[in-house]
Amino acid sequence: MSEITLEKPEPAVPEGRPDALELAISGMTCAACATRLEKVLNRLPGVQASVNLATERATLHFTPGTLTIEAAKAAVERAGFAAAETGALQREQTRARHEAEWRLELRHFWIAALLTLPLAAQMPAMFGLWPMAEGQHDLVPRWLQLVLATPVQFWIGARFYRGGWASLRGGSANMDVLVALGTSMAYFYSLVVTLADRHDLHVYFEASAMIITLILLGKLLEARAKARTTAAIDALLRLQPRMARIERDGEVVEVPVESLRPGDAFLLRPGDAVPVDGLIENGASALNESMLTGESLPVDKRAGDTVFAATINGEGVLRCRATGVGASTMLAGIIRLVEQAQGSKAPVQRMADRIAAVFVPAVVVVAFVTFAAWWLWSGDFQQALINAVAVLVIACPCALGLATPTAIMVGTGQGARAGMLVKNAEALELAERIRVLAVDKTGTLTEGQPAVTEVRAVDGWTRDDVLAIAAALEQSSGHPIAAAVVAAAREAGAAPADTDSVRAIGGKGVEGRVRRVGGWAEVVLGSPEFVASRGAAVPQPLLAELAAAGHTLVAVACDGRLAGLIGVADRVRADSAAAVARLQAKGLRVVMLTGDHPATAAAIARETGIGDWRAGVLPGDKAAAVKSLAAAGERVGMAGDGINDAPALAAADVSFAIGVGADVAVEAADITLVRNSLHGVADAIDLSRATLSKIRQNLFFAFVYNVLGIPLAAAGMLNPVIAGAAMAMSSVSVVSNSLLLKRWRPGR
Repeated sequence: MSEITLEKPEPAVPEGRPDALELAISGMTCAACATRLEKVLNRLPGVQASVNLATERATLHFTPGTLTIEAAKAAVERAGFAAAETGALQREQTRARHEAEWRLELRHFWIAALLTLPLAAQMPAMFGLWPMAEGQHDLVPRWLQLVLATPVQFWIGARFYRGGWASLRGGSANMDVLVALGTSMAYFYSLVVTLADRHDLHVYFEASAMIITLILLGKLLEARAKARTTAAIDALLRLQPRMARIERDGEVVEVPVESLRPGDAFLLRPGDAVPVDGLIENGASALNESMLTGESLPVDKRAGDTVFAATINGEGVLRCRATGVGASTMLAGIIRLVEQAQGSKAPVQRMADRIAAVFVPAVVVVAFVTFAAWWLWSGDFQQALINAVAVLVIACPCALGLATPTAIMVGTGQGARAGMLVKNAEALELAERIRVLAVDKTGTLTEGQPAVTEVRAVDGWTRDDVLAIAAALEQSSGHPIAAAVVAAAREAGAAPADTDSVRAIGGKGVEGRVRRVGGWAEVVLGSPEFVASRGAAVPQPLLAELAAAGHTLVAVACDGRLAGLIGVADRVRADSAAAVARLQAKGLRVVMLTGDHPATAAAIARETGIGDWRAGVLPGDKAAAVKSLAAAGERVGMAGDGINDAPALAAADVSFAIGVGADVAVEAADITLVRNSLHGVADAIDLSRATLSKIRQNLFFAFVYNVLGIPLAAAGMLNPVIAGAAMAMSSVSVVSNSLLLKRWRPGR
């Protein structure tokens, strides 16, 4: 694999771009929290904010000079939440905080469960499943019920009061408001009945306590499930070794990876994980790069090749020099891109956000109407109260808020494991909708490096003789075609002869003297037209035959007579034809855009199975070509790798940068394919379809849950305890459904 350089990670204002900031948020409990915080941040001058509930991140884009980290944190705190800067250290601190919170939540759950268990023991009797004496309402004395329920309500459940108050103070309402309101109604009604010694009326201490306990259980399960959605980043972080081997004073010593700097030499033994990106100085080996590219086959490496942090060395011993350390490694760039994608919002989530913004106030209104209607219709205050509590408890917007981001998190994580780096959720959503894919030729369909594919010797010359005298003139040139000729001569064992008076003719060729047996010979090399102008006749039938095959032709003449023709071509990647066929099978029209000669373009199109191609397209015209393809109203994707592809990549609805490409192409693209294969585009479309399918399923579950649950609760058909259990499980089911995306694998 050739070298890829991803842009330097940009964690926050001090180290990254001045117009972007990412904050880790704590204290959010549901989609309404994220929506409220987003509104608060968007009120800041010049700020455009996006808040992701699943990743607990807020991304702010702002006009340079209008926002500081302190001002952003203060706005978050005024909304009732806490904020911290992101980064490697913060990530570790967040993980430690989550573990501590998990242990505390688990302890609180077990305390709540122990206090609630005696209250729950009398529920079978309440439903007629346990015989009770006439007029008896309780198996557990009411004073004991009060003692057991009070700590659950006001100690264990204090979080709901705090969260609800912060939400109301911020001008909106969230899930905490619903839970606090519903359980408080049940608790305080039961308290009044108990203090009034009204044994003819039921009390509902068990309902308030069990609702809180079940919601805690749901939160625990949800937290564990959400932790699994970030497993992709955690796995990437675990790949890089913590120690590196370097030479010091003639001895090999181990030092922390953090201490390495660009230019430092490090050693790799068989089986070692590469500590940082580097360049091989001595040795040869095969490295396992599957953790970065998704390719299972080891990649042969020798002196001059690049190694990447976290890849695994094979059997050889390598001496390398560090080129990228810390935040500048390819692995760090991948982690940043994955985090960026997981924190972004897909357009499909906008509808859920709009609903979440008005959902809680609407539920409170429905609960009030339910209470009033039941009391007026039946005259039964208890039944009216219980039905209103059930409405408040079952109507949780958590599932709605988690439906999209959890699927995006798992999908982008799976993509990273398969060598696809998705920059944002919008690209992942749109990838499944593209119907036309424009592809660059050089470096995308082809290997990107010219190679000698044909040598035709004439007039008694041999193939090796032609290569030898051609390589003699070309060996001092840095032109890619010259390098291809020299490499072919080396492979054939044709040693370049001595030269004299070598002179390059700009844009045409090279001429000079070459030592041969019997003396010096005058040799001319270059385009057939240039060689013909120097008096060497070039057979037109042979020219036409080789040109039709798509070769770039180099003519070689010695002492005024043609010695042979060398055909140079950029070889088509071994899997390009299969990848094109796979894309076409998905219903995509593949269009090749190239600046090459029409004959070359036609040959490549035939070999890859592309029926629609455009040759002679200048770099500046590629973007216009993409726009013309989109003029028919279809979504257009663009795959390319070079600097000249960047405008076209930016013009496409969804753009794919082949991983060996230039930095500017990677920067302009929506999806970077680390693997050097067009199959990655087909994989990205498959991943998009799988992820969008999960998002649609999650949104369907979330909407159906509320559409069915709220009317059932309002109709008196749901007990508040059952409603609480259903609410807790709804979020768990959505996250669990998203985790099924972990089964996705690339199609090839």
